[in-house]
Amino acid sequence: METSIIDIPGGVTAPAGFRASGIHSGLRKNKLRRDLALIVADCRCAAAGMFTTNKVFAAPVGVSRSHLADGYAQAIICNSGNANACTADGYEKADLTCRVLAQHLGIKKEDVVVASTGVIGLPLPVETIINSIPELAGQLACGVMASHAAANAIMTTDTKPKEFACEFTLGGVKARIGAICKGSGMIEPNMATMLGFITTDAAIEPHALRAALQSVVFDTFNMVSIDGDTSTNDMVVILASGKAGNKPIAAPEGEDYEAFRAALLKICISMAKAIASDGEGATKLLECTVRNYYNKEGAKKLAKSVIKSSLVKTAMFGADANWGRLMCALGYAGVEFDPSKVDLKFKSKVGEISVCRNGCAIEVDEELAKEILSCDYIYIDVDCKCGDASATAWGCDLSYEYVRINGDYRS
Repeated sequence: METSIIDIPGGVTAPAGFRASGIHSGLRKNKLRRDLALIVADCRCAAAGMFTTNKVFAAPVGVSRSHLADGYAQAIICNSGNANACTADGYEKADLTCRVLAQHLGIKKEDVVVASTGVIGLPLPVETIINSIPELAGQLACGVMASHAAANAIMTTDTKPKEFACEFTLGGVKARIGAICKGSGMIEPNMATMLGFITTDAAIEPHALRAALQSVVFDTFNMVSIDGDTSTNDMVVILASGKAGNKPIAAPEGEDYEAFRAALLKICISMAKAIASDGEGATKLLECTVRNYYNKEGAKKLAKSVIKSSLVKTAMFGADANWGRLMCALGYAGVEFDPSKVDLKFKSKVGEISVCRNGCAIEVDEELAKEILSCDYIYIDVDCKCGDASATAWGCDLSYEYVRINGDYRS
């Protein structure tokens, strides 16, 4: 089913029933940087989340996973500057944060999602967070600026806040989805590769909400790679207030479910691309689409392999049409294909150029290729010519700046 999805301002406060805030609590030395964010719903919401697959995961991941087990939540609190990971008292501090916030808001502790991002292995100064909760809650508001404050507060090495919202129709009723996210480094296609907080005023049951989130995550956040590192703190969480007034979506099927999933997919693609384009030290967003493969899973592995290749990434940084590196990356992706059928193209706003046909070299205008690859958004097109499945992955180039950023991350 096709549905009209319109981009709107407002981030996480665009849907009805949500307020947000973001303040400088003191976790960061720079007083100009916000470091504590809060999103609160007017009512208890259907909720779902997905989390890092790293076996070394932060305390907030464990606590939030437990709190979302019943499919409901009402508030999300997130700090930046400290990951609360690999510390002896991490769970105690994450639980305390939830308990104090719940008491202040008059809700259940189990309805609080807690998240952290920053340096791993340092004790979390939880007193700073606890002492800031009254101010944080006191600044809760609707509107663009409130979402913007929260989006800024969850940033680490991000160079810009990431906010999105859209409006669509469910059974003749207007509904909205809003989101903020952060992600710039330690990004690997292995759920969830980010912190992402999504709100919607659509009425949808927890089971259907989780199904929708899981299905779009596989095609978006799991298809992003910056540097091949899966973080300890990754999570994406969605809250549904039901304030839109549509007939509740009870199962992962039917026209309304598909319309909701399409809108959620659009938001998550926007977040995935924003994360990829803001990779640490990145100068270019890379989008690789593998077309005409036997099946989707194999196409995903091929696209990921290209995006993850350090040699492909450095070639794109240097605007070098070294297509042999793409063929090499395809070859070690771990899936079957016939290299003698593969066609490769590079595209950008300048134009497009074929660089390989049937797995072999063709005459290439190197000057045109360099002009195409000098743009800040590069499309890599891989045609396998062996089926009808396709998949897209997103990443960025690898520059000198990535090393500098991560070489002095704690200083």
